[in-house]
Order: sequence, then C-alpha cells, then structure tokens
Amino acid sequence: MALDPKPRSTPSPVILVVEPYGGSIRHQNPNLPMVFWDDAALTRGDGIFETILIRDGKACNLQRHSERFKASAALLGLPEPILEGWHKATEMAIEEWYAHPSAGDASCTWTLSRGRASTGLASGWLTVTAVSAEKLAQRENGVSVMTSSRGYSVDTDLPGIAKATRGEVSKVSRTPAPWLTVGAKTLAYAANMAALRYATANGFDDVIFTEDDRVLEGATSTVVSFKGDKIRTPAPGGDILPGTTQAALFDYATEHGWRCKEKDLTMDHLFGADSVWLVSSVRIAARVTRLDGYKLPKPDNEKQIRDLITKALG
Repeated sequence: MALDPKPRSTPSPVILVVEPYGGSIRHQNPNLPMVFWDDAALTRGDGIFETILIRDGKACNLQRHSERFKASAALLGLPEPILEGWHKATEMAIEEWYAHPSAGDASCTWTLSRGRASTGLASGWLTVTAVSAEKLAQRENGVSVMTSSRGYSVDTDLPGIAKATRGEVSKVSRTPAPWLTVGAKTLAYAANMAALRYATANGFDDVIFTEDDRVLEGATSTVVSFKGDKIRTPAPGGDILPGTTQAALFDYATEHGWRCKEKDLTMDHLFGADSVWLVSSVRIAARVTRLDGYKLPKPDNEKQIRDLITKALG
C-alpha cells in the first residue's frame, strides 16, 4: 500500500510593523520580540483590532473592516488610522504569504495600540497566519453551542449609546458615558476567550451570549438565522458589535431576493428557525448543529446557504 505523501509545511507568519502616523512599513521577524514592555496593548489591553480573511490573494470585505477599524479608533480616542498605509501593508503581506507554495486561506489581523507609556505614541502592526485546522473543521462540520449570560449589560437608552456603538463616530462626543467601548473591537477579549474555554470544558464548541431570553451574539461571531426566504440577526448597537460578515451577507442576499432584517431575537426564534449560523470573518460560517444540548435540524438548502455567505464575501 502506498504511503500518504508528506504534508506540505505551513507558511511562517508574516508580520509587518505599521507606523500609525503615516510613516514606514517594515517587516518583522516572527521569531524575534517586537512589542515594548510598556506598550498599552500589553499592560492595559488598550487598543483595537480587525481580523480579515485572506483568500485567493485578496483581502475579503476590506471596506467594511476598514470602516469598523476607523470607528473603533474614534471610540477609544486613538489616532485615526491612515487606511492607505494599512491597505498597502496588507497587500505586501498577501504577496509574501502567497509566495509560499502551500499557502491557502489566511487570517490577517490589524492591531492598533495606544502605544508606549514612555513616549505617548501609538503603535501598530499586522499579522498574517494560516487559518487553524479547528476553524476549517467547524466550517465544514458545524458547531455545538451553549448559551450563557455575558455577565454585564449596557444601558442602551442612554442618549447616543446605540448610535455610537454602531460606529457613527460623529456622535461619540455627545455620548454621556464616553468611556463605554463595547461597540469597538478592542483588544480586551479575555472574557470572550474564557467563555470559549468554559464551553470547550463542558463539551461545547462555542457560546451564544443572551440576556434573559434575548439573543445577543457569539463570543467571536454574529448570530444569523434562516427560515424560508427570511434571514434574521439580532439588531446591533449598544451591547452587540456590528458584524462585517453579517453586513456583507445582508447586502448580497437582499440583492438576490432574500428578505433580511435586523431585529431582537429570542431563543424560541432560534429553535424555530430552519437553521442557525455563527458568521465571522475567518471561520466564515459555522452551522449550529446543537443548541444547549438540543439537536437542530440540518436544512435542505445548507449548500445554498454556504455558497450565499461565501459569495457575499467576494
């Protein structure tokens, strides 16, 4: 019997340091240290990030990621990202990534930190890494999901909160609680990661956060349901981060005859749907196969839905 061919090696991570104020873009050896000891990204988790899917030599859904990156920076009072520099760095990283013969889908992360306490200057960098085997398997096989309270809530009735956290940066200065950054994609993801570890330890793959019976979002994803020709997602703003993949899906699906709507969803809505999905930039779409231990049916149009979401990302 012939032996399986030796698997091809995975490309090394690509790291570029991006000068936030419009200066140089330089390569960084992934095996050498880069961030200083007093950088706020390390000492305070004080910064923002965006994660972008790299596929077939292109950055998917780049404009929406760029807009959310800019809005997140405004919410935290960080320097406004010079997007031309981030786009150029992304192009450079993609070219380097695909120079490797075994390069496939990749995850590109932009990070903007408040920077060093000793200089007061922001710092930024970009990384490109392979999509994990776990994410690839979840794309294909779906995920078993538990629901859980997130442990905090946001008073979305405060004037300006909902609009500010949807990324309407012109409203931020009028927000009565300007320190609220839940609408920004910040580096403070320790609680989200702890929720995922808890789920794994208890036999699940992922988490959907809820508030009483109201559905919020996944730990690192947006919840989307399908029923007939209707696509629904919890209305973003306040305590729900607007999803770039979900936004792309709704735009594309609407053009192709689906009826898309953002609205408050309950657990009964999820159990009554034809199918429930967690959508995100790199994992793209993972169907929820079990929810709190209850098996959810596999829809007849699963392939159609997968194709719809994939095409929505271009």
